[in-house]
Amino acid sequence: MSDLSVGAETVSSRRVDGSPLGATFRRLLANRVGAFALLFIAALVLAAIFAPLIAPFDPIAINPRERMQAPGWQHLLGTDQLGRDVLSRIIYGTRTALRVALSGTGAALVVGMGLGMISGLAPRWLDSCLVLVGDSLKALPLVLFALALVSIYGPSMTILIVVITISMAPGYFRVVRNQVLVLRNADYIIAAQAMGSSRLRLGLTHLLPNIIGPILVLIAMDIPAVIGIESGLSFLGQGVQPPQASWGTMLSEGYAYLRQAPHIALAAGVPIILTTVAFTFFGEALRDVLDPRTNGGRK
Repeated sequence: MSDLSVGAETVSSRRVDGSPLGATFRRLLANRVGAFALLFIAALVLAAIFAPLIAPFDPIAINPRERMQAPGWQHLLGTDQLGRDVLSRIIYGTRTALRVALSGTGAALVVGMGLGMISGLAPRWLDSCLVLVGDSLKALPLVLFALALVSIYGPSMTILIVVITISMAPGYFRVVRNQVLVLRNADYIIAAQAMGSSRLRLGLTHLLPNIIGPILVLIAMDIPAVIGIESGLSFLGQGVQPPQASWGTMLSEGYAYLRQAPHIALAAGVPIILTTVAFTFFGEALRDVLDPRTNGGRK
């Protein structure tokens, strides 16, 4: 093999190994807290995807003969008031929590990012109108707003996602708008405008890649908040409806039998706490990795 081909392979390997995504991932794994949080989140995702294969029992199968059994070899986390296996319902509740969190956060991201881009590049009058709308939505009391929608349309997962989208979108709107206002006067943006780039091209090609870091951190921080919203509304009976498994619904049902079978509420509460902590630590680690002032992590 010639020296030229060897040199080309070396340069190619360096480009792959030294890609920004690969470097970011390696710095994230170097952060012990971030790596542990990422591992826990990966386990949650796998449990949600393969729930039918992992769950030992049907999560909605009722067996009155085995109601409120304590944890044992047959039912590792015991059974609830209807004789349903608690572990199976926890696993399927993971699927429900992540589905609501990802759907609600994704919808809020699309709406907030789109309006933020428009607001940051729009004339002053349109920017002021969008900021007013965003601040008004941000000021809405979440629980009362959710209860109002539920009273009109009835409790469902769709209404839950709509509530989450409306409550979370203003946060993404503010972050994207502020970043666009900072970057739109940069030299490369002015040069792109002088070359005839449209506002859409400016936003997607030049601005979006430079604001994706703060957005990823915000997503990681918002997912536990969304899971908390879903669990809280389900606890109140206004979120995910039985017999579908939900951590909040299980917590509410376990609370009613707290003296007779405390394992039901405990088994439902622990995943909520651990998931919230894991996503919060992951968001903090991701922020440290993506913040250039920390040089990829705290020194």
